[in-house]
Amino acid sequence: MTVETQEEKQESLVTHLVELRDRLIKTLIGVVLVLLCLFPFANKIYSFLAEPLLKHLPESSTMVAIDVASPFLTPFKMVMLLAIVLTIPWILYQLWAFIAPGLYKHEKRWVLPLLASSSILFYLGMLFAYFVVFPLVFGFFTKVTPEGVAVMTDISRYLDFVTKLFIAFGVAFEVPVITFVLVMTGVTTVEKLSGARSYVIVAAFVVGMLLTPPDVISQVLLAIPVWLLFELGLLMSKIVNKRTAPGDRRFRTMTDEEMDLELDEIELLESEPENKIKKP
Repeated sequence: MTVETQEEKQESLVTHLVELRDRLIKTLIGVVLVLLCLFPFANKIYSFLAEPLLKHLPESSTMVAIDVASPFLTPFKMVMLLAIVLTIPWILYQLWAFIAPGLYKHEKRWVLPLLASSSILFYLGMLFAYFVVFPLVFGFFTKVTPEGVAVMTDISRYLDFVTKLFIAFGVAFEVPVITFVLVMTGVTTVEKLSGARSYVIVAAFVVGMLLTPPDVISQVLLAIPVWLLFELGLLMSKIVNKRTAPGDRRFRTMTDEEMDLELDEIELLESEPENKIKKP
């Protein structure tokens, strides 16, 4: 093992900063391209987003724009947020490409699948919110409106409201990944989480109560998926524990011998790029 000089450390830092800049630029370009493709359809997309509320509005009611610039700024803000959401796989890929060279082989085996599954679950949470939760929420709100009160929701406030729900349900659907990571990092075990199942179910209903209107149906519709996703995370952890060797079941700290061996292999690859070494 060679001792890295101060000059080499500075060069390495500059190289990492340049790589980070390039990845951020590529990420921004991807978001901007999707934004430009979506912008011509901003009004149609907003109409689709507002459909769960419009279906439950009385015939005499409609959505309104309070601010002068809202008819333009609100759809623009919506497509900008949508562009970021749609480019999550591209953003995570850029993140993966930046951190992958600094990861050890046993870490790389887990990070990429976790990033991919997190994206898929986040999208599923958003779809669940739009197709299941929104109709129930807006149906409840319009039914409990006092007599003599006309429901005319501002388009900007509606966007803020649904954005919060999208994020809340997207994060809630990350329960399997969180459960899996807690087990694989050794923070807890499958047995302990299984023993705490009753507490998790209660917590799921509390979350459902906080994120949905005060009616039993919508609360149950959120609590049950969170509970089932928790069970899915436990099942994934059990399967991985059975199929992997005991030494590879957790994100563990490498021994000095393992670290030296892998660093020597990396140095050999960097010093002799023409020497193709197959990674085990």
